[in-house]
Amino acid sequence: MLGLGTSSAVSTNAAVTSSIVSTGHPLQSVTYGTSSAFHPATVFPSHQLSAATSHNLNSLRVKAMAETASTLKIEPKSALSGKKQALISLSDKKDLALLGVGLQELGFTIVSTGGTASSLEGSGVAVTKVEELTQFPEMLDGRVKTLHPNVHGGILARRDQEHHMEALNNHGIGTFDVVVVNLYPFYDKVSASTGISFEDGIENIDIGGPAMIRAAAKNHQDVLVVVDSSDYPELLEYLKEGRDDEQFRRRLAWKAFQHVASYDSAVSEWLWKQTEGDKFPPSLTVPLSLKSSLRYGENPHQKAAFYVDKSLAEVNAGGIATSVQHHGKEMSYNNYLDADAAWNCVCEFSKPTCVVVKHTNPCGVASRDDIIEAYRLAVKADPVSAFGGIVAFNVEVDEALAKDIREFRSPTDGETRMFYEIVVAPKYTKKGLEVLRGKSKTLRILEASKNIKGKLSLRQVGGGWLAQDADDLTPEDINFNIVSEKAPLENELNDAKFAWLCVKHVKSNAIVIAKNNCMLGMGSGQPNRLESLRIATKKAGDEIKGAALASDAFFPFAWNDAVEEACKSGIGFIAEPGGSIRDADAIDCCNKYGVSLAFTNVRHFRH
Repeated sequence: MLGLGTSSAVSTNAAVTSSIVSTGHPLQSVTYGTSSAFHPATVFPSHQLSAATSHNLNSLRVKAMAETASTLKIEPKSALSGKKQALISLSDKKDLALLGVGLQELGFTIVSTGGTASSLEGSGVAVTKVEELTQFPEMLDGRVKTLHPNVHGGILARRDQEHHMEALNNHGIGTFDVVVVNLYPFYDKVSASTGISFEDGIENIDIGGPAMIRAAAKNHQDVLVVVDSSDYPELLEYLKEGRDDEQFRRRLAWKAFQHVASYDSAVSEWLWKQTEGDKFPPSLTVPLSLKSSLRYGENPHQKAAFYVDKSLAEVNAGGIATSVQHHGKEMSYNNYLDADAAWNCVCEFSKPTCVVVKHTNPCGVASRDDIIEAYRLAVKADPVSAFGGIVAFNVEVDEALAKDIREFRSPTDGETRMFYEIVVAPKYTKKGLEVLRGKSKTLRILEASKNIKGKLSLRQVGGGWLAQDADDLTPEDINFNIVSEKAPLENELNDAKFAWLCVKHVKSNAIVIAKNNCMLGMGSGQPNRLESLRIATKKAGDEIKGAALASDAFFPFAWNDAVEEACKSGIGFIAEPGGSIRDADAIDCCNKYGVSLAFTNVRHFRH
């Protein structure tokens, strides 16, 4: 858009106007200050002009604009000379009045847009609307309002570059010292439970906002850019004190670019889901938001922090990351890992269930209509490991359960009160929470929502990430194909399903022995399946007779190996995926000892 013209520019325009007027088609002009210039967006309806006339007119206009651009010397607007300017354009107007009043008191001229300008004026703040600055109205339903040289020139011009400042002076553009912008609420709109149409989603993609933020962040040595209302007080203090803090400016610039990057990642994620592409896109960005700095990582010499996944897929998707801590010491790196393991396991069960976890492995699991009984049985499965562990429930913790958690003595000696790092449940009664808080000042009490199914599982390796579907299969999703001569009784099949649901949460090589909806023993993390079996059978003790055994993968050998040892120990039913070249040996071995055997055709490795 052309600005204030010199006499030569005016005479050029006049000549062109005279030429056009002689054709009988008046050309619109826009006035800037005391002179006029042709509006570069002027369009003549096709029904008003012949093709030849239209062609001649466009040629004259292009020639005139080119000549004008080469000779134009625009005097700066006196209103901008020496003025401190702040540009404010916000969707989220939290603390806008505080910001506007503060900047005005510091002598800033405030330029603003649409609803932001109206809100500032309502707070008694004087505002220059952006269309007054650009001399161009908002158009295309708001799609175009700040994408203009009078805005971006004032943001991007480097104050230490003489030719930059000369260019601004020639075109009558003032500089901006502060840019405060946040973006259309795309994330909230597309993740709302009410849903959103594709067209509405597209309209909520901000264009002008990111452009201003990126421009200001790039030129942060001269422009302070703010995207977070929590930074308003520090910004005002910085300006009031007249500080010159390069690190402050860089931090704001980093925050601005991160803000736009997270925004763009949400747009990208949403758009990919609107396509018919593969579940795994060719490029993937995961926006993470710092929730807390941790005391240390897995070990005291490792620094650590905890981030929340802000992907659209994680909105209202549950999990430990979004849990509420009601009491206790701050969570540690290992606490998060163990709590996540316990919560993921207990949420698999439909009946009232308690899970006890130590070092991410469930060492005790029990389901009962009476949750207190389930709790005691889960601890009894391995009381030594349960001490100092994590206890998770899939039902509300009321006063009675809370008292039992607080007072229950270790089954090993009947005297030592059980100690836990964390208790996690979907909810607590008021009295239940009060009782639990009295158990220990350090006991972490978490309230969490169940993970939804269908999540993407990510895991880091050196220099890359592995992505896969979450292992969401339950016993109801598979068939327990009986391949032995002896068919299991209904209660034995139920025990096998319970054990199978437990074993998917145990680190490979994994073996779980269970009976009557209670884990009796488990073996985990051994390099060979035979050793895991021996650990599990030792923990199960005399209760192993007639119990069910689940293995997370097939048995490579049967005779004089894990299958035969299991049969000899008194196991009544074995459930395994099958798939070994020696499956026939496993079947023959179970037939010899009168043990039921089922192949699930589903493996549950967990590394």
